[in-house]
Amino acid sequence: MTIRELTEQREQTTLSPYAALSLHTRGRQTTEKPCDIRPAYQRDRDRILHCKSFRRLKHKTQVFINPQGDHYRDRLTHTLEVAQIARTIARALRLNEDLTEAIALGHDLGHTPFGHSGERALNEICPLGFAHYAQSVRVVELLEKKGKGLNLTWEVRDGIKNHRTSGTPSTMEGKVVRLSDKIAYINHDIDDAERAGILREEEIPLEYRQVLGYTIRERLNTVIHDIVDNSMDKPDIILSQDMERTIRELRIFMFDHVYKNPKAKTEETKVVNMLQQLYLYYSQHMEAIPQEYRSLIEERGEPQERVVCDYIAGMTDEYAITKFSEIYVPKAWMT
Repeated sequence: MTIRELTEQREQTTLSPYAALSLHTRGRQTTEKPCDIRPAYQRDRDRILHCKSFRRLKHKTQVFINPQGDHYRDRLTHTLEVAQIARTIARALRLNEDLTEAIALGHDLGHTPFGHSGERALNEICPLGFAHYAQSVRVVELLEKKGKGLNLTWEVRDGIKNHRTSGTPSTMEGKVVRLSDKIAYINHDIDDAERAGILREEEIPLEYRQVLGYTIRERLNTVIHDIVDNSMDKPDIILSQDMERTIRELRIFMFDHVYKNPKAKTEETKVVNMLQQLYLYYSQHMEAIPQEYRSLIEERGEPQERVVCDYIAGMTDEYAITKFSEIYVPKAWMT
């Protein structure tokens, strides 16, 4: 018996009856020989962790565009915080931690440079539309490994696709990540907003702090305990009604006081204009896009508009600025 088979056997005896067992995966897009050491979801987790799109997350905006400071979250640190929260919940509920972590690590792989500002820019200008959750699936199914994709299991791809607020994950692990994403970004965005001088702890309505806690640590601890207490031995991931209402209202408060705050969004108009100008330029100069992207059109019949978005969405913040400067900013003559 292989190490993988022993692990799969252990999952059957120790995990919750509501957990997704590695042995029962619906499989991959392309059938391949199983690893003799790692179960399917652990293998997916490793593939995501080692892919190029994951590494680029460290140079992509979370909320604050080009912040001056070393302690602001970026898209990578957000992803790691989501994974940590999700694994804590999954372990407490005896769910599949490997599947949970794989979904968490992959959920934002398709995010644009400059966060949701970049996502809005591409969605507005591309006739096919653009959504980061769909792009994340496209990354793992097609764009990684020069058009081969990562060949992940159906359950991981389902969790990535459905991590958005309106999503409906098919596994308990996917539901954990969907909720952990909201918990993570609301709490760490409060921390970053306080660091930026946009928000003070005392400005968060007292009614929310009385339910959630008065520090980031207290709030995370309170929400995680609420999820575990209300979801234990149940076929769903549930918040208490009071907690769900408080988080929903705190999210609205954050949109009004942080995400739409002029100080936080000072550069957003510039970002939208820049990425839309890049989209227009590359749409008219496909030869300027790397061959691995152009081959998606030539060999697979992918729409040009989608491939232009693929290229721009894969850029880091700095790379997008560099390409824009190369194209549109005049340079001194060299003699």
